[in-house]
Parts: sequence; structure tokens; C-alpha cells
Amino acid sequence: MNPYLLRYVSKNGEKTLSEKEPVSSECEIRVEEDGSLRRVLLTAREKISLLSYEETPEFLSGECGKDDLFFLNGYQSWTDSFERTLSEKEKSLNRVPKALVKAFSFDRYGDYGFYPYRDGYLHGFDLFYEKGKRGAFLFSQNAAYAYLLIEVERRSGKVKLFSDVAGAKLKAGETFVLAEYRYYSSFEEGLKGFQEVYPEKETQKIFGYTSWYNYYQDINERILLRDLDALDERFNLFQIDDGFESKVGDWLKPDAEKFPNGLSPIVQKIHDRGFKAGLWLAPFVAEEESELFRERKAWFKKDEKGNFVSCGSNWSGFYALDLENSEVLNYIAQCLEHYSEMGFDFFKLDFLYAASLPSYEGLTRAMAAERAYAFLREKLPGKMILGCGATITNAVGKFEYMRVGPDVSLSFDDALYMRFFHRERPSTKVTVQNTVYRSILNGRFFGNDPDVFLLRDDNLKLKSKTKDALLTLNALFGSVLMTSDNVKEYDADKRKRLDKAFRLFYNAKDARYERMGNKIKVRYRMDDTEHEFTYDTKKGEML
Repeated sequence: MNPYLLRYVSKNGEKTLSEKEPVSSECEIRVEEDGSLRRVLLTAREKISLLSYEETPEFLSGECGKDDLFFLNGYQSWTDSFERTLSEKEKSLNRVPKALVKAFSFDRYGDYGFYPYRDGYLHGFDLFYEKGKRGAFLFSQNAAYAYLLIEVERRSGKVKLFSDVAGAKLKAGETFVLAEYRYYSSFEEGLKGFQEVYPEKETQKIFGYTSWYNYYQDINERILLRDLDALDERFNLFQIDDGFESKVGDWLKPDAEKFPNGLSPIVQKIHDRGFKAGLWLAPFVAEEESELFRERKAWFKKDEKGNFVSCGSNWSGFYALDLENSEVLNYIAQCLEHYSEMGFDFFKLDFLYAASLPSYEGLTRAMAAERAYAFLREKLPGKMILGCGATITNAVGKFEYMRVGPDVSLSFDDALYMRFFHRERPSTKVTVQNTVYRSILNGRFFGNDPDVFLLRDDNLKLKSKTKDALLTLNALFGSVLMTSDNVKEYDADKRKRLDKAFRLFYNAKDARYERMGNKIKVRYRMDDTEHEFTYDTKKGEML
């Protein structure tokens, strides 16, 4: 039996349960094992509050090799998620001055607020595998209750599991799932088990346009209609990204100067072209300069010190809405229904990690996100949802598509100073690797969105070979292939490159990857022929 330890608080103070003493007067633990499935259930006999749960998996007690590869899924969409060796560190904020962290809210985007980053460890959430001398595969099925945090000691390769149960409160008679996961003793066996639990589902491929990665917030009706006119009949989506609204949070008030006729005429023109109409929203937040924040401060969540819960430094700074406030929920529903009724078919819902940044009474982070994402699904019946900046496992069964990496950057690896500590920063270098390593989720959890490809020459610092690699890997490993280019400006060479990627996107099968140091060997089948190439992660080029 796996050694485990639960810490909780009852009316008699802080207590513990373990595999040696699984029962107390306040609660009891029951462990169920069925083949590869392990469930750990806690039933309360009186009111208790959970603090932490950890266990040591016996099936991972063997010795690992120094060259073993470890994949630990990152906390949310943008978190870097690679295969790593034990010699490779995770980036963290530990050496960033606290004043700088506070000024730019760097700690808001990931798990920095609740996981103690240490140089001697690697960690991830809900999905883990190891390739090499000691193989392993583990995936959690407990997103409705608590995230499963997997931690690997870099010196020894020892693995510990932590269930993120903090915040949960139980009444007498209630049962809480402390952990539920499947485990296997090899990568191959585990991948097969994962694919049996999450069989491939029919996922419509999206070949589309989004306005963000060329104009960012500087969009208007003229630019959008011009770029819409440039698309050919192969495209099936035209998405209006951030910049249509007067301020983030004031969703029902489009910028009147940019869009004097509103968005409805553009939706009609998109539909006239035979495309689905897409819209970007960040439903759980509002920026400091918004009318919503100025006039409805009671709608925003505060922390234990009475400060508004910051979600980051984008725009004028932005804050988390209180998702237990009925007026807030009604407002979010009103915004979603307004654009749904306008005719938008596809909703990119962003910065969703904000749902679990505040503390909600009696809820874990996973429970808060589970409830919030289910609310979005309920309010958009029949519409396609692309989740972004979201926790991965809560999206399963709720969103058709999911971003699996950070934003593509217009230079290969973004600003120099950001490279040393920020796991969620915009980075083409990072997002391409996330696209590859999170591809095991594609078509099973949801359709993977690897973010955009860019072929244009202006307003871009990517080398031609990097553009080709970005386009090719997105086409092979994703279900969404989008650009922000005005494709009317493409010359014959760019059109030829796009044609090739289009064929890959729809016809390539069985895309596979293998890490070899700083390179990734990629294999796939197309037209009954096996193809392969090597991608250099340092240069961003196919060799």
C-alpha cells in the first residue's frame, strides 16, 4: 500500500490520518484499487477542513536512469510543458526581486502562489510519464475535486504525489475524493491505457483567422473586413480577438470609434462568406480602467487582506470577478448570450485561470474551476468553445478546443529578461514544444489549439525557417490552424507553403515525436508514405 498522510482541522485542532491509522473519530479514509485505478476516499463524521494530502507511489520506487525523460504537465494552458531530464531545472520567480514580482504581478499567471518552487525538484499536474530505464505513466481523473500534483526529486528521481485539497470543507456524512488516478509501469502501457480511457473523438478541424497576432488591440472594422476579404474558401473561421471592446470587462460596449456600426454587420459578412464567426472574451476578469471596475467594485473578489485579487499586469491591470455573486454570474451570462444571439458560433474564452485565483469558502482550486467552466458551457449551448489560459483537466468535456501553449511571440523567444523566470510568457520557442509534448491530449481531451502560424514579412522578427517549422508542427500536432496574416499579401512562395501545410493538416496521420537532446525527431504518415524530420528546439528550425 502506498504510504499516505492527510492533514485536516476539526473542532479538536489539527489532526492527521495515514495508511497506518486511516480512521479517527472525525473521519476515515478508504482506499479502492482495481487494476490500474486507485481511488482514495475520505468520509467525514463531523465538520472538518482539509489542509493537505500526500502519498508515495510504490510503483515508482525503482531506480531511474540519468537520461530518463520526465513529462510533467504544466498548471495551465500557457505553462511550459516539456520532456525534461533530471539535470534540467524549472524556471521560477525565486530570484526575481519581490518588488518587481508585485509590480508586474508575475506570480498571478501560474502556480507560484501555492507551490513552493525549489531548484531540486520538478513538478506538474494531473498527467505524468517517464521514459527510459524506469518507465511510468500516471494520469489523474479527479479534476472535480482536486488537482494531483506530481513532484520529482532531481537528485534521486523519487516521486511524490500531492492532492491540492486545501480549502475543502466537509460536513458530517460527506465523502470527498482525495485522489483518483490510473498508473502504469511503462510509457507504452500507460499511453495505451490513456487512449482507452479517453478514446479519440470526432473533432472538427479549424482552419481560420484571428486578428490578434498582427494588430493586437489596434483593430477596427476596416482592417477586419479587409482581412476577411483576403481569405479563400478553405478557411472555416474568422475570429475577432481582443480590441473590439471599449475596455476589458465592458463587453457590451464595443469601441464606438473603431466599430461605429457595432459587430453585427461583421458577423453577417463572415457568415456570407460561409465561415463561422468567432469572438474573444475574458469573462472572469475586468481591467482597472473599465467602467465595470469603477462602478461595480462590489462585484470583484478580495483577498484576506481586503485587496482586490489581481490576475496579472495586462492592460491597465486586471482583477477577478466574484463568481459566487449572482449579479456577476447574470452579467457574464448576459454578455455571452448577447453575442451568441448576435450570431457568433465560436467563443475563445481567455484568462480562465482567474476562476481559481481567489479563495472560495469550502472549495479547492479545482472545484472552483470545475464550477466556473461548467457555467460557461451551460451558457453557450450549441456553440464551440476554445479555452485559453485555463487549467487543463477542468476543460475536459466542457470545451471543444483548448490552447496548449503560451502565445506565439513575434520574435523567437520574447524579451531576454523574461526567459529566465516566466513559465507562462509569450514565446514561440516554448509554445512549439508544448504543441509537440501535449499532443497526446489532442482529439481525446479536446482539440488542441497550438496557436497561430505567421508567414508575413512585416511586423515580425521570425526567421523564414522558424516560420516553416511553426506552421508544419502546428499542422501535424493540432486541431486548430490559424493565422493573423493578411493572406492577400502572400506571394507565390508563401501560398505554396500554406498549401503544403493545409494538406498536412487534413491528411497527415499518426504524428509521433522522440526527444533527442535539444532536438525532436518527428515522424508521420501521409499518402501511405512514412515521413520524418528533426526539429532543433534551440534554433527553431527543421533540419
